[in-house]
Amino acid sequence: MRKLHIAVVGLAASSLVLAGCASDRGDDGATTEPAESGSSSTATEGGGSDGPSTFTFASSSDPASLDPAFASDGESFRVARQIFEGLVGVEPGTADPAPLLAESWDVSEDGLEYTFQLKEGVSFHDGTPFDGEAVCFNFDRWDGFTGIAASESMSYYWGKVNGGYEGAGKYASCEAPDDATAVVTLSSPLPELVAALSLPAFSMQSPTALQEYGADDVGGSEDAPTLPEYATGHPTGTGPFTFTSWSPGENVTLGANPDYWGEQGQITTVIFPVISDATARRQALEAGDIDGYDLVGPADVVALEDAGYTIENRDPFNVLYLGMNQAIPELADIRVRQAIAHAIDKDSLVAATLPEGTLVATNFVPPSVRGHSDDVPTYDFDQDEARSLLAEAGVSDLTLNFTYPTNVSRPYMPTPEQVFERIAADLEEVGITVEATPLPWSPDYLDRIQGGADHGLHLLGWTGDYNDTYNFIGVFFGAQSNEWGFDDPALFESLSTARVATDEAEQTALYEEANVEIMTSLPGIPIAHPVPSLAFRPGVENYPASPVQDEVYNVITLTD
Repeated sequence: MRKLHIAVVGLAASSLVLAGCASDRGDDGATTEPAESGSSSTATEGGGSDGPSTFTFASSSDPASLDPAFASDGESFRVARQIFEGLVGVEPGTADPAPLLAESWDVSEDGLEYTFQLKEGVSFHDGTPFDGEAVCFNFDRWDGFTGIAASESMSYYWGKVNGGYEGAGKYASCEAPDDATAVVTLSSPLPELVAALSLPAFSMQSPTALQEYGADDVGGSEDAPTLPEYATGHPTGTGPFTFTSWSPGENVTLGANPDYWGEQGQITTVIFPVISDATARRQALEAGDIDGYDLVGPADVVALEDAGYTIENRDPFNVLYLGMNQAIPELADIRVRQAIAHAIDKDSLVAATLPEGTLVATNFVPPSVRGHSDDVPTYDFDQDEARSLLAEAGVSDLTLNFTYPTNVSRPYMPTPEQVFERIAADLEEVGITVEATPLPWSPDYLDRIQGGADHGLHLLGWTGDYNDTYNFIGVFFGAQSNEWGFDDPALFESLSTARVATDEAEQTALYEEANVEIMTSLPGIPIAHPVPSLAFRPGVENYPASPVQDEVYNVITLTD
């Protein structure tokens, strides 16, 4: 998932005092009337005989947008998953697609027509019926984005998955033969469509609210877009929670949806306080100010467990890698890239800097993703071989810039400074001089790595959005980019061919071959598939940890 920076304007939500401390969760029998969707008032906490009913989960940052169609970051999607639902969800605890608002679907033999049978009796939070017409309204909306709304900084996922707007991509049309059916037609095959529809970016939203609150009226510029009223104060879906308020820099508050079609559960109020510092999040948990938080530092996991807190681990669905920019002449030599791969002791790096259970990587996709290959070339830790390759390349006194991020913790890279130090030490050991360039994650780091060619080695990674191989290696190597600095038409064509193969067995084989190609040409070094950890106070039960963070809080139970 990417991290975008969007200016928030026009939000008239009042400041909220952080609620949800353990001492504030009363059990005096009071009941809660959830706030109406779009309200700017704070939902009242309710206890009831079943115990506490407010769940407070620390966010590392504000959401970029409350409209998931205009978001691509984890914090936006964390909130969106409570408010919105898509046609497709995922099987609990996996990344595999499963029915949600669509109870089933059929795909035509040519892969161009998808017929979705919809769940009946469902309404959006504002009372608008969820039906075939609403589905088509959403598909037509995504494809109809223009101007700034159609930029990568806004509707990132529609552009990437569909490949264009206003008929220029794979989407052709949507029709609703009746209330319980929607038929989506493509102009060319897109086998990943069903899996992609599990993304919050493709959630179903109320056509009434989208129109009433000017959801597509994006202002500003592509570099600094400003959100419309809908995306700051009126998100309206079908999910178990409705929007209450957003105080940027402080918190987002949600209330239970009294008309939810599914099991509502115990939780009546959800609060997402913004706590950007990982140490501060741990301290807030220990003080009883929050119920849980994400991105727990590896060094904190054991200490918190020993103190009686609950640690939940997500299955690894990500990759941490060392990128090598071939626009740097020395890195254009395959022998130099191979030497760097042999120089790094990945086993020791993983053991010292990443959470227990982390897998050492051989592919740029985790083993759980179809298309992962056991036949790729591997580069065992062998520093003598590294020195020999450098000498053969005539660069035994090589100096390389090494850029790494600071002041950030990512699911695939909880402690980037420590990872940098281990790799830099290994490279120095074989005679490569490292020129360190630490940069703050926002906004400097990604701008340097993805916006130009002025970098050599760098640390980066990816958390998968849905279970499809192209979502990993296609994102990285599907076309020329500033990050990698190489042009390989044969590889680009291999990935493009694999992406549209409609036979699953054929597609799997094509992706396996592409992974062999990638690790033979070695544009970068996959290091690890880390296990992201979450921490909770005692009494938080049934947290639905998901490799793709499809975690909806109506299934959680709280006890004193």
